[in-house]
Amino acid sequence: DPKKKIQEVKKISEKADSLKDILKKMEEDLNKLLLLVPNIPDESVPVGPDPEKNKIMRSWGEIPNFDFSPLTHLELSEHLDIIDFGRASKITGSNFPLFKADGARLERALINFMLDLHTKKHGYTELLVPHIVNRQSMTGTGQLPKLELDMYRLRDDDYFLIPTAEVPVTNIYRDEILEEEDLPLYYTAYTPCYRREAGSYGTETKGLVRVHQFDKVKRVKFVNPEDSYDELESLVRDAEEVLQLLKIPYRVTLLSTEGLSFAASKCYDLEAYAGGIDKWLEVSSCSNFVDFQARRANIRYRKKE
Repeated sequence: DPKKKIQEVKKISEKADSLKDILKKMEEDLNKLLLLVPNIPDESVPVGPDPEKNKIMRSWGEIPNFDFSPLTHLELSEHLDIIDFGRASKITGSNFPLFKADGARLERALINFMLDLHTKKHGYTELLVPHIVNRQSMTGTGQLPKLELDMYRLRDDDYFLIPTAEVPVTNIYRDEILEEEDLPLYYTAYTPCYRREAGSYGTETKGLVRVHQFDKVKRVKFVNPEDSYDELESLVRDAEEVLQLLKIPYRVTLLSTEGLSFAASKCYDLEAYAGGIDKWLEVSSCSNFVDFQARRANIRYRKKE
């Protein structure tokens, strides 16, 4: 009589279904925790709790020595009538710029200059990408879930305004397998960038130092893992050429562990000298994410062999 055995098998099946539900819940909880774990800093990154541990790698150009007190960019923009922060505040709110006349032309010219340099000389392919992305894209590059409060989220859809073109460009190949012979792939894209800055990383918010909308020409590389750190160095050199051609004094700074972004394993900041406030300001940030974003976005590659 098989009835007894049939009942035992049925109980095993019921227990298996119950365990599957438990396992599913555990896996979901585990993934939520893993999404909050940042990338591991490279061994070459200085360890330190403050910017004092940053390492200046090199500098270029001579800091101008004025025999007068130079104007700040706020004073210059008002004097030349090229940026109107007051009316921008009326249109939207604080920390939004309104470029006008030569200010608008200068912004457009700089964007075209950088895109042309990177595409014609440095081998990047230009893209024009969406400015709104879904939650999966933001999670893939590491903005979510940790930095959600700093992002602009749409009310009626689970979409976000991009904080950088890195998000849509990186997610071009989400859930895809690339062929090794197609690597490396270099892309560049101009987009406005939108950041709420809810956490307010710094106290300096006057003028263009920290705004909620700004223009950026972004570069993203998909490369063979073994070449990634050499590719990072060339990424930095390409950005340096922009400042050299513009004749702007700058320095290259290797960020300490305190300054690394959530997703970066190693990062160089290019800091330009601002004479009006006698400070170095970050104007470019070049990072190696190693396999951090690739794993989150499920971007893989197939080796030749």
